Amino acid sequence: MSTVAKAISLLEVLGGGAPEAALADLAKGAGFDKATTRRLLVSLIAQGLVEQDEATRLYRLGAGLTRLALMREAQFPFLRMAVPVVEMLAAETGETVHLSEYSKRGLITVQVIESAKANRVSVQLGDVLPMHATASGIAFLAFTEERIREAILAGPMPAFTPFTIGDANTLAEQVAAARARGHSIGAQGFEEGVMSVAAPVLGTDGYAIGAIAVAAPRVRTQKADIERLGVSVTAAGREIGERLFGRLAGQKRA
Repeated sequence: MSTVAKAISLLEVLGGGAPEAALADLAKGAGFDKATTRRLLVSLIAQGLVEQDEATRLYRLGAGLTRLALMREAQFPFLRMAVPVVEMLAAETGETVHLSEYSKRGLITVQVIESAKANRVSVQLGDVLPMHATASGIAFLAFTEERIREAILAGPMPAFTPFTIGDANTLAEQVAAARARGHSIGAQGFEEGVMSVAAPVLGTDGYAIGAIAVAAPRVRTQKADIERLGVSVTAAGREIGERLFGRLAGQKRA
């Protein structure tokens, strides 16, 4: 593992748990020895990506990450354009709505608005969504480049529930169906008791750059609800693409 990869791994450990952590806990979580962890932390602190409380000696994510995020958003305003659409979809459906953006690491959850209902689906910011096990992943695969789709179809496909898709043929069928209807339907593939509907957000070349999804408890989701949510989420995905790139977004290949 390269030094950069180790540093990123350490940042993910630091961001995935409590707001602050001790050196020993970070070393254990990242799988590094204390000396390596300390050396990486010193470098990250120097760049403002990690901070250390002078009193407690605990570490936390630094303001430098916010600066990088703001710079990225200024260049590519994905969240600024998408958040109003996410909010409108959540208000319309009354269910949890989450937005994901694709990177080399996979589909990363970048915005979540949870339902106000007592029985609701919870999604965590920063979660990497498995392509084969989520409606978001299948919607993305339906409109992504062939090389990305083939890599996922080649596996592995770990099981999260008894309903998780575990073979390439079934996944390919689900992807084809999602492409035909313009959105995907997920049934308990990532978490039991959860139904979800997702649509891609398309770039100017027609390939997906992310996905928007509505997730609801299975006990109150009927066939008519799935059809209604499918129409709404498809429109929301199209709206985000148009806000980002204009009304012709995604038409070239979609």
